[in-house]
Amino acid sequence: MNMKYLILFLSLIFLSPAIIGQNATLKANDNKPERETSASHKVMIIPFESRLYMGEIDQKINAETKLTAKEIKYKFRDGLNEQLYKAFKANKFNVVDLMEDTAKYKKDLDGIYQYLTYEFQKVPDQENYQPPKKEVEKKKIEKGQLNVESNSDARFMNAKVTNAKVVPILYGKYKTDLYVFVNQLDIKASGNKSPTELGDGNSNRKIVVHYTVYTLDAKEINSGIAEEEFAADLNNPKKIIDKHFSKIAATIVQRVNKGLAVPKK
Repeated sequence: MNMKYLILFLSLIFLSPAIIGQNATLKANDNKPERETSASHKVMIIPFESRLYMGEIDQKINAETKLTAKEIKYKFRDGLNEQLYKAFKANKFNVVDLMEDTAKYKKDLDGIYQYLTYEFQKVPDQENYQPPKKEVEKKKIEKGQLNVESNSDARFMNAKVTNAKVVPILYGKYKTDLYVFVNQLDIKASGNKSPTELGDGNSNRKIVVHYTVYTLDAKEINSGIAEEEFAADLNNPKKIIDKHFSKIAATIVQRVNKGLAVPKK
């Protein structure tokens, strides 16, 4: 046999098992779920409207820092967006923060707020997330009186965009395909509890962030509340933001990543 053909023949013999093994691996991976890479997404972070801040410890903060109510609200509003920006960047997302340059983004932010509406809805189960649906008020007649059934389920402030053109316009300008709406921020004082809890309430204070995350095609991939407790004697906004808003931001990013998980086609 010609030496050239002999070498070719021996090469095919040795390469065949490797090729077969590689094909088997590829076939095995076909059935595995995959997640869209974060680098393929660009996130827009929309801060809460000024009127949707509920601060129960502002007086304590003012006594310690001399910050006005307006300054406190702005620091928390800016700080929450900043922590979300850092958390998304740490997870390799591209990000646009509409609080980064208030003069630059003011027109767009005002335009978004113009077409936002809010609705209190049941807090979704994050273990098996499904977008909350509009609830039908149940009424019944008792002893000749019309009674509306009360519902003690926890609620959150959910955001809805009322103009279908808003998101495509934002995409055209910024190439953003994920939209994180911070709907409301609550800073609750010590002793607060839900109506269904017994006792005197928690000795710690609590941060509650209401949020909604939409994709470019208006799919609500996650929403609800992210909560974090903090000490009753902590009145420094920067420390609250750095230590506790950062944890809330990390929770929201984790949920967004989970919402982006899709089965491989």
